[in-house]
Amino acid sequence: MPEVNTDHLDEQQVQLLAEMCILIDENDNKIGAETKKNCHLNENIDKGLLHRAFSVFLFNTENKLLLQQRSNAKITFPDCFTNTCCSHPLSHPLELEENDAIGVRRAAQRRLKAELGIPMEQVTPEEISYLTRIHYKAKSDGIWGEHEIDYILFVQKDVTLNPDPNEIQSYCYVTQKELKQLLDKAARNEVKITPWFKLIAETFLFKWWDNLNNLNKFVEHEKIHRM
Repeated sequence: MPEVNTDHLDEQQVQLLAEMCILIDENDNKIGAETKKNCHLNENIDKGLLHRAFSVFLFNTENKLLLQQRSNAKITFPDCFTNTCCSHPLSHPLELEENDAIGVRRAAQRRLKAELGIPMEQVTPEEISYLTRIHYKAKSDGIWGEHEIDYILFVQKDVTLNPDPNEIQSYCYVTQKELKQLLDKAARNEVKITPWFKLIAETFLFKWWDNLNNLNKFVEHEKIHRM
């Protein structure tokens, strides 16, 4: 694996690079484990290294979507606006369990607490709906990037927030109209958004949002959307 100097990067974020992500093939079959660092180096991504991830979309009871702006300490896509929470299940037994994506949903509960300070009991894995998966690849800069099969997870609940400033520099709840305005700003390069959030917003998000009370018709656990 390539050696990359991380001395100039945020200490807390560098510690997280030692976490073990789940390596998968293009059909989301588990084939091993590798550090978060190695999974996110473009040099390895270019050789085909692919890992499992998730994106949470949390709505309050007013049907507003919780967005976050990633902190400038983040190694990939700093300062970018994105959906509620984006991260990875880790290669340990509780998060490797695949039945009904329960391992991924447990990981989502863990990261909602770590990033947004949402108490674990406020969003349980059972309250997180798994819709479908997307496979995408994106470069953050010359060194770091993403290559993931991303589980799309939905939650609708009013929650208590206490974000970690090392993870998140700002957050807000938005209506559909307000999100469309943000996407327009991003198109004019006035703000930055993450590439996976842009892909999901442009293809699926608004039809899902219109059907928060009837998401079952969009569940596609057999399909991986290649984007």
